[in-house]
Amino acid sequence: MMEQCDSDEVEQTEDRQFEHWKIEVDAGQQPVRIDKFLSERNPYQSRNRIQNAADAGYIRVNGTAVKSSYKVRPHDQITLVLDYPKHDTSIVAEDIPIDVVYEDDDVMVVNKPAGMVVHPGAGNFTGTLINAIAWHLRDMTNFDANDPDVGLVHRIDKNTSGLLVVAKTPEAKTLLGKQFFNKTTHRSYNALVWGNFTEDEGRIEGNIARDPRDRLRMKVFAPDSGVGKSAVTHYRVLERYGYTTLVECVLETGRTHQIRAHMKSIGHPLFADETYGGMEILRGQRSSTYKAFVQHCFKICPRQALHARTLGFVHPRTGKQMDFSCPWPDDFRQLIEKWRKYIRGNAGI
Repeated sequence: MMEQCDSDEVEQTEDRQFEHWKIEVDAGQQPVRIDKFLSERNPYQSRNRIQNAADAGYIRVNGTAVKSSYKVRPHDQITLVLDYPKHDTSIVAEDIPIDVVYEDDDVMVVNKPAGMVVHPGAGNFTGTLINAIAWHLRDMTNFDANDPDVGLVHRIDKNTSGLLVVAKTPEAKTLLGKQFFNKTTHRSYNALVWGNFTEDEGRIEGNIARDPRDRLRMKVFAPDSGVGKSAVTHYRVLERYGYTTLVECVLETGRTHQIRAHMKSIGHPLFADETYGGMEILRGQRSSTYKAFVQHCFKICPRQALHARTLGFVHPRTGKQMDFSCPWPDDFRQLIEKWRKYIRGNAGI
């Protein structure tokens, strides 16, 4: 086991980039080669890349460079520096259809499908929403998808569907960015979560930071812990299905995986959210019929059941309040219809 002390950083020196990692080994760690230890806990790094770092003296334990064969011990302080592989990160326009809900000279609101990555990054350098936006706005001479002063103002996860706003001009991005920073925008999500709620509405407050035991997940920490960034989610029950609940979530903040991590922290993981344990049957009967029903639900919507349904902001040029809503995508709609039908046939649960 390990605990990550600091989030990974990227340092640039002339034409080279390096990733920096700091790791504190857990007290119960058994002796194991450090290259194996690090590769198992860094899913994006190959063991060969880590071994090359050791050969170059870039792996240090308690301040001393070690080789790949070093056996880690409890409470070791490990620092790791990795050459960041070069990649052409320039955004290329790609002819990918997108659902444009609204568009004018300053802003564009799009309805992103589940499964589409928002922005190019590790492992997803093409086929993203921003590649599609670059194509859609290819004739707009003042819009450059590679310019950070324009483009997406906020993001949602790959397997979350729903609304996003795009700024076409630097002025629009600055003014919209201020609204997100000052929490004056309105965003609501619909989510199907495991379990029933005793209350009809509630508030979740808890800092969010990278899970020290799994870098693919976020974890919730106490608001006064000094760990992570503050986050607040409000939820309201829309429909109850006995073993699952349809809720509306309204964000005060916009942290990575906020709704997913917050719901997990109160014992209600999102349905079909594999990263946070929602791809298992967490509530319900032991009958084979029920198990088959849930497995069919997983097939209908094989991703976290989360949809960014509404988005509201003040238009950066006109000052007019703009409010948008988009319907559930087919997989989410079919999932909810299936649970509605199930509860009608099992009203006694």
